[in-house]
Amino acid sequence: MKPSPFDASASKTYAENAARQVPGYADLHRMVSLLLAEHVPAQGRVLALGAGGGQELKALADAHATWTFDAVDPSADMLYAAQQLVQAQAARVRFTQGYIADAADGPFDAATSILVFHFIPPEQRSETLRHIHHRLKPGAPLVLVHLSFPQIEPARSQWIARHVAFGSSSGMEPAQQESARNAISSRLTILSPQEDEKLLAESGFTDINLFYAGLSIKGWVARAA
Repeated sequence: MKPSPFDASASKTYAENAARQVPGYADLHRMVSLLLAEHVPAQGRVLALGAGGGQELKALADAHATWTFDAVDPSADMLYAAQQLVQAQAARVRFTQGYIADAADGPFDAATSILVFHFIPPEQRSETLRHIHHRLKPGAPLVLVHLSFPQIEPARSQWIARHVAFGSSSGMEPAQQESARNAISSRLTILSPQEDEKLLAESGFTDINLFYAGLSIKGWVARAA
């Protein structure tokens, strides 16, 4: 798996940039909370893969006072940012620096991975999903949200342009817009929605439903078979 792209500088601006690039960023966390609550019990345990920054942890911990969380992220700087954000809920969150193979075995009542999978090379996504599946109870939900759009031209370039245009309309500086364009074009690994859903099914997940579509970013909820 690729090293984390988030150093100390990037971790400080992550939340601000995400809010500018992800349509309905705050509402997305509310949706995730609602979907997990359909299946997670009162004393539920949730695995958050790529939880550095802490936005989803704070949203879920604020909404569900008796849930506990295992947060995994390869970036020490991002984990530190998350720890600062969820200080009030620190007793309910266990942090692990590393990747999914470094996470506790569970079993977990749910898992999330928000804005993470486009950093994972395609050849490692199946393995990552299988690791998540192994750690979930039967029927437990998984929520995935990441960049996902057609990878055939001219549709690919059009979706990249739409993503950059949304950031521009949300106040991103020209340099940030160009950085986002370059990242999506050449550094991130993006699949089509059909390929993403196929990987979920092949990794043992069923009841796969698209619940979020914000321009270039898609979100699914599925359940461990």
